[in-house]
Amino acid sequence: MSTEIPAEARLARIDTARQRYFSRMMRNPWYANVVIYTVLAFTVVITVVPILNILVHSISPVWVNDRYPLLLWPIEVTGEAYKYIFSTPTIMKAFGISVYRTCVGTLLNLILTVSAAYGATKYEVPGMKAFMIYVVFTMLFGAGLVPFYILIRMLGLMNSYLVYIMIGMVNAFNLILMRNFILNMPKELQESARIDGASEYQILLRIVVPLMKASIATIGLFYAIGHWNDFWTPLLFITDQRRWSLPLLLRSIIYQNDMSGLGTIDIMLMRERVINPENIQAATIIFATVPIALVYPFLQKHFTKGILIGAIKG
Repeated sequence: MSTEIPAEARLARIDTARQRYFSRMMRNPWYANVVIYTVLAFTVVITVVPILNILVHSISPVWVNDRYPLLLWPIEVTGEAYKYIFSTPTIMKAFGISVYRTCVGTLLNLILTVSAAYGATKYEVPGMKAFMIYVVFTMLFGAGLVPFYILIRMLGLMNSYLVYIMIGMVNAFNLILMRNFILNMPKELQESARIDGASEYQILLRIVVPLMKASIATIGLFYAIGHWNDFWTPLLFITDQRRWSLPLLLRSIIYQNDMSGLGTIDIMLMRERVINPENIQAATIIFATVPIALVYPFLQKHFTKGILIGAIKG
């Protein structure tokens, strides 16, 4: 009596054995997991501890900061440093300039980047290949700082709020990412809408943009962080201190220890050793970090998805 195993059963056994083999191969050994978690824990520590130390120093009185240079938990809490910041017109005006630049600049960045990326997917448009070569060329070569400064000066943008927004309106890397995202969309969607009589603007606004929310959130986060943290633009092109953004004012306070124009610290608070310039520096760092840190969690879920989809051309 024949006991030959059917071909389908043999193939199923081979497939099961193959899956078990690759599963064992892909499984990390115990020492690999130890190394991975150790590195991750070390990264968390070196990232969180400095921020936590600055936060505690910003809400601690002077005698605590003098006695404990590294402090991760407040011994005594005072909010005088933050009261001083919120009562100082210079810091609040710089904060308003940074908020204005980040919101308006990011919005314009996204509008121009999405429009240019959608147009760059139209290979039938004459000169599109030359346009993409020009975009890539700007990523590899630049004229230098001196010609750039002369150009800004000739355009009359020195000491102007427009210089915050007009510089870097479209980032070439972000443009290419968004273009690749649009190219990965099924062409049938645009073709069917075009057959139904939709214009290019309607296709862009009603079909393309709703499908690329992850990419828009990711690119928008890049632009927003760039605007918020940029201090080179005001350093080079804004000589009027009243028009400084928050990063440049923070640099002046921390790096140069220059608090001129911020207002005088209450003599009684200084005498009672409640606050001093170090408290104000720590509080200013936290004040400049919190806004953008609060925005990131809402966009983080789109971050990885947007990068992966935009970086792969299928």
